[in-house]
Amino acid sequence: MRLEHIAFNVNDPAALAAWYVANLDMALVRSFDEPPFIHFLSDSASKSLIEVYSNPLGEIIDYRAQHAVTFHLAFAVDDMDATRERLVAAGASLDGDIDHRANGDKLAFLRDPWGYAIQLVQRVKPMID
Repeated sequence: MRLEHIAFNVNDPAALAAWYVANLDMALVRSFDEPPFIHFLSDSASKSLIEVYSNPLGEIIDYRAQHAVTFHLAFAVDDMDATRERLVAAGASLDGDIDHRANGDKLAFLRDPWGYAIQLVQRVKPMID
């Protein structure tokens, strides 16, 4: 068994999907132009998916009001500083400083333009391929 996707209910899935494709190296795999406006996005390795939609059956949580450790999507990066700068220029906002771990890993939180937490992870030794 393997994890196929994680899903979350958002206000504007089409706009969020477009921003993730343009700025987080994700690819649109499948989308639907009718409610609940489902968009499946693949990571750059085509190994995992996120699904975003706007479904009135469920709550749209105000993640902006939640600490980033409550829920976040983590992306592996090669250059923490350059990636943070690029994402902020694209409309993300910083959510704290870079956390330099004792083992050499670097972790940092940002918020996408809708307030969802994104963690950038620059690991000395990748945890998965």
